[in-house]
Amino acid sequence: MSFCRFPAFTANKRMKNRALIVSVENFYPDALLRNRPGAKKDTQRLHKILMKLGFSVDIRVDMEAGEIIEAFKQESEQTVKECFVGIISSHGEEGVVFGCDGRAVNLAEIYSCFRSPIMKDKSKLFLIQACRGGDLDGGVQVETDSSSSEEQDILSELLSIPIDTAVTYATSPGYAAFMHPLGSVLIQTLCDLLESDGGPDLEITKLLTRLNHQVAYNFQARGKILGGKKQMPCFVTRFTREVFPFRKAAAEDVGLTFAATQLIDEPRRSRKTSIS
Repeated sequence: MSFCRFPAFTANKRMKNRALIVSVENFYPDALLRNRPGAKKDTQRLHKILMKLGFSVDIRVDMEAGEIIEAFKQESEQTVKECFVGIISSHGEEGVVFGCDGRAVNLAEIYSCFRSPIMKDKSKLFLIQACRGGDLDGGVQVETDSSSSEEQDILSELLSIPIDTAVTYATSPGYAAFMHPLGSVLIQTLCDLLESDGGPDLEITKLLTRLNHQVAYNFQARGKILGGKKQMPCFVTRFTREVFPFRKAAAEDVGLTFAATQLIDEPRRSRKTSIS
């Protein structure tokens, strides 16, 4: 596991909104999970954008399951100015993501940490870039039957989400999410929105709805096996008010650009997509 904290390189000491990015790209051999080339691209671009928007960004790479839980517990014990953003990118199944050791991290346990008194009345946003099953979305509307145990697991996870929190999932329950060496469709589309005119000024539910629309209608996998498959993100919100977590006014005093962002300025190529 490796990690790096970037706030010390910013000019604005008053910047207190925080983002924690947990990205698992490389897994232990005995975890029996494929490595995820492309996760680094997502992390680099997110870091660059969130810093510009006034966030203090903490990046953790290739963490074991226990370390992931501990990282979020630590974040839940620190206050923020207005908003905390938590991003997890890894392999996953319904209700869980995996650490680099192949062990499952229960998402409900992470969300529950943020019921802490210090996070009361603060805005919390989680983005989960991970599969929620193995089904492939053919882009048609179908009716599905879930087992009672699956429904209970989903309900338990939803009930763990604190008030004034939204969670965005890369895909719908039971379905796979896509990843490419140039990055995931969910995170790259979010970054496109946050770099567009007016994007950071959108109220959070409008931003997430626009994210859903662009991924659902503009993305289609390529290749002999995955060609034509789609991806449908979804989000859950328990916000009790309008929230503008990425509004640029929060970042107007930021004066320095961290040198590591040079790693991000690479030519973009069209993406062919594979399963994450």
